[in-house]
Amino acid sequence: MQTTQLPNTASLRSDFIWGVSTSSFQIEGATQEDGRGLSVWDIYCRTGEIKNRDTGDVACDHYHRYREDVGLMKALGVQAYRFSVSWPRVLPQGRGSANEAGFAFYDRLIDELLAAGIEPWLCLYHWDLPQALEERGGWLNREAAVWFADYASLIAARFGDRVKRFATFNEPSMFSLFSRSLGKRDSSSEDKLHCMIHNVNLAHGAAVDVLRANVINASIGCIHNRQPCRPSSPSEADAAAAARLDVYWNAVFPDPQCRGEYPRSMRTAIEPHMQPGDLTRICRPLDWFGLNHYSPVYLKAGADSMLGYDFGDKPASLPLTPIGWPIDPDAFSQALQDVHARYGLPIYVLENGYGDSGQPDQTGAVVDPGRIEFLKAYINAMNEAAASGVDVRGYFVWSLLDNFEWDSGYSIRFGLTYVDYASLRRIPKSSFRWYAGLISAVRP
Repeated sequence: MQTTQLPNTASLRSDFIWGVSTSSFQIEGATQEDGRGLSVWDIYCRTGEIKNRDTGDVACDHYHRYREDVGLMKALGVQAYRFSVSWPRVLPQGRGSANEAGFAFYDRLIDELLAAGIEPWLCLYHWDLPQALEERGGWLNREAAVWFADYASLIAARFGDRVKRFATFNEPSMFSLFSRSLGKRDSSSEDKLHCMIHNVNLAHGAAVDVLRANVINASIGCIHNRQPCRPSSPSEADAAAAARLDVYWNAVFPDPQCRGEYPRSMRTAIEPHMQPGDLTRICRPLDWFGLNHYSPVYLKAGADSMLGYDFGDKPASLPLTPIGWPIDPDAFSQALQDVHARYGLPIYVLENGYGDSGQPDQTGAVVDPGRIEFLKAYINAMNEAAASGVDVRGYFVWSLLDNFEWDSGYSIRFGLTYVDYASLRRIPKSSFRWYAGLISAVRP
């Protein structure tokens, strides 16, 4: 198959939305400018645990270069841009006095997007909890739901005249599971994980109510990372480990948020943290389901991990991305079908992408045929899901820019645009031009 060929989109809706996604800590930089407070990721970066001792201090310098980045989006032809607000940029202590300079930055960004004909999709939380709130217990404190609702009310009041699409959280399973479950098996740590899960769910429900009450015609969802959890061998122990992680990875947030119930296998564990009426507070009416998907994960039993799993070997028959993630478009199609059947909401794919470490060639161009083939295959799989009746309404590539990739720092690149971190120059990759061509070909 030639990389110039486009995927099959015949089964997608005529009003299907094509977009790109980013997050605040991964691209903004300016971590100590204009009154921004510290986030938990600022503190974690100072420990030196990030690969190459990278930090988010500069990142892509989007804080100063947002006009250039909106220009890139306009060149792509995307209809929508999903970004997140940095909670400590607008509320340096997480609560209390607001930071006008921080709010003004997002005013400028939103206005620039609208002037370019791009719809802003605002995510309230993409992992950068204010450090001041972490010191008050963070998500282990039930009051976090109140803090989050107050934050959401300020966002609604400031931006609700221009922004109508809101996500409460990005991938709550990721920041809860992997911030709390990497130690040895310990009942108190496991209980903290369950406490955190429940408090985040309460915060979600509280924010939905605030947004619904304060933004006319708000369209609200939550963004969930859904990756099929598969055993790495035929053993019963590995199957049990995969089934257990599947609950925590794929069900423990969307089930209570969309169905008003926790998965049966963990209800007893959540019960100590429940109060009367909590499930009603969590399960508030939503307009859509945000789906992030990259690949299946393969698990084996792990006696030392808190949840009894470890990451196992992947099937030798599966091709891998350069960063070792399985390429399995059928798993993407199945994930879309599963979400459609279980939750019955319109679906927007808000992250899907391909990680590598590609560099410019001798001409200065960044040629990434692997990314093009990946996107093509996954969009074909999405089209197949739509043909089977799945109500999928949008697709956002992760990501517009190469960026800070959490523990991997700047060693992994997911962007359609290459970022030279020394000069901060942006270089559109061949995948950028391919995606622009796709959008141009299919937009009505």
